[in-house]
Amino acid sequence: METRRRSLLKALIWNAIGLATMGAVGFIATGSLAVGGQMALINTAVGLSLYLVYERIWANIGWGRKTP
Repeated sequence: METRRRSLLKALIWNAIGLATMGAVGFIATGSLAVGGQMALINTAVGLSLYLVYERIWANIGWGRKTP
């Protein structure tokens, strides 16, 4: 089983990658750093929240796990 701390760290790292990617995509799509940045921040906040819930649900599902 995965700890909450590990799930949080994984989510933060993944969302930092997503923030940079979404910021670049937003800038390319709009030509505006401000609008692209806002899009990236909103996407990151929503994505982080959903990812944490998703990870915690899967941490409690035993299907597909092998015991050592």
